[in-house]
Amino acid sequence: MGQTVVTSAKAEPQIGNRMLIKNIPAGSFVHDVELIPGKKGAVARSAGSYAILQTVEDGYALLKMPSGEIRKVSENSMATVGQVSNTDWMNVRIGKAGRVRLMGRRPVVRGKAMNPVDHPHGGGEGHNPIGMKHPKTPWGKHALGVRTRDKKKPSSKFIVKRRYQ
Repeated sequence: MGQTVVTSAKAEPQIGNRMLIKNIPAGSFVHDVELIPGKKGAVARSAGSYAILQTVEDGYALLKMPSGEIRKVSENSMATVGQVSNTDWMNVRIGKAGRVRLMGRRPVVRGKAMNPVDHPHGGGEGHNPIGMKHPKTPWGKHALGVRTRDKKKPSSKFIVKRRYQ
């Protein structure tokens, strides 16, 4: 109560203050981290999430992401010290479909209940399995447990350790 939140390149590293990553002590929890300096925060923004600042060296900071991935981020990027509030958000039982509708979410129709023109899982007489090697999205991309990241993506060089190693 009565705490002042400061946004500055060199603020005191207290919870809620936003500052350059190079001025935050190693081992701190951070959230709302910019991946590119000057752009908006992109990492660890959902309820209860955080990234851990491991080290700062050679112009880059090593961040352990919420997914477990370790990634390089420019030391001139901004981050907020601490963890996002509302950690119990994931424990809320919604209870019924009507409450979800009031939250603005529309019903989800299974792909296998559609026609082939609408979804890769659709079609066939009666009840049929999806009939493919992998489950697919409505646009034909692999879903559920298949790696889809492009290895030639320019930002791949900043990933030190993938989350599934």
